Parts: sequence; C-alpha cells; structure tokens
Amino acid sequence: MTLTRSDLESRMLQQMILQAGLDLQVWSDAELQASLETTLQTHPSIEDLWLFAYGSLIWNPVFHYCDRRLGKLYGWHRQFCLWTPLGRGTPENPGLVLGLERGGCCRGVLYRIAAAHIRLELLLVWRREMVVGSYIPRWVKVMDGTTRINALTFTINPLHPNYAGKLAMAIAAQHIATAGGKLGSCADYLMQTVAGLSSVGLQDQYLLALQAQVLALQKPT
Repeated sequence: MTLTRSDLESRMLQQMILQAGLDLQVWSDAELQASLETTLQTHPSIEDLWLFAYGSLIWNPVFHYCDRRLGKLYGWHRQFCLWTPLGRGTPENPGLVLGLERGGCCRGVLYRIAAAHIRLELLLVWRREMVVGSYIPRWVKVMDGTTRINALTFTINPLHPNYAGKLAMAIAAQHIATAGGKLGSCADYLMQTVAGLSSVGLQDQYLLALQAQVLALQKPT
C-alpha cells in the first residue's frame, strides 16, 4: 500500500493505529495543530518554507511543493532507529523505519512549500510524521551548494518508547528482511528509499550495505 494524500486528509493513519489497540499515544488533530503552530512561531508568515527529506518523503512526498533541490545536512545522519509495530511490521515482528540521529552528515532533498500553503500542506506532514510523537520537528541549516538554507526536518525522538537506538546492522537487516505491516513490507521501504535517492543522483553507503544484507537474507536457499 502506498500512502496517499487522501489517506492523510481522512486521518487514516490515526484511525488505523487506534483500531489496532496498540499501546501508543495517538496525537489528536488538535495536538498536531498545536505542535505545528509552535514549530512555525519562528518562521515569517510571508516567506516560503523549506522542508528537508531524508527517507520516504523523498520517494512519496504527497504534499504539494513549488521547488525541489538537493541539500546536505551536517551534524545528523539517517539511520534505521525506530520500531514500527503496525505500518511496516507487527507487534510480534516489528519493522524499522528511518530517523535522523546526531553525528555525521546526510544528503537528501529540500522541498520549498509556498507561504500561502504552509499550514495546509504541513498539517498533512504532521499527520504522517508526528502521529504518535516519534520525531522532533527541528529547524536546521542545510547546505545547497555554498548557500545555507534554514529548513524544517524531523529528527528522532530518543525518549519515544519505539526508539530502537543504534542496532547492529545484522539485527536491523533481519527485521527489515522479514517484517511487514499494513503499509507494506519493511524491505520495500528500504528499497524505495535507495531508489529514491538514486533517482536524484544520491547514494547512502549505510543503506546500500543494509540492502545487500537484506537481499542476501531473502535469497531462496
């Protein structure tokens, strides 16, 4: 299943998690809106907003944007560090999805959202990324060549109960190779991210190494 704009407009993720009866605190739209407004307090209302994507937002952004370019973020790196017991896994065999962890650097995609549409488009992003508070919305400086762009991104929330920490690659690969949930397989999430990066001329050696291990685990014996 590919997450669509209409899924987010109908609050499908919130309803799906609530119906599953998992021990997760699902944020209401009022809570999501409050978090969004707090985050936007320092952003001038007449200016367009840049959003830095490093995972599924690269290959399935869903929100509307008016410009896209590559960017490099220093001080953070992408890592499979968040357990997902529903979307890409089950409680018995949770999958893993990406977050931004401190240290290193990360190449990704910068999206520019027009000032007039910021709140409408970002509410959809909040329903997707912040539905159970797994991430922390954060303003960061992203390099676009020699230009520093003030951008919004989502870093991992290390206090969240689903935070996986730094896992050995073999353990991460085992979960990614075998887990699947209501939004599809964890392996597909990895492959789509690798392909999405490749489509804009980027590679991530960590993801490529994981992909090789996952494909080896899935190879028929």
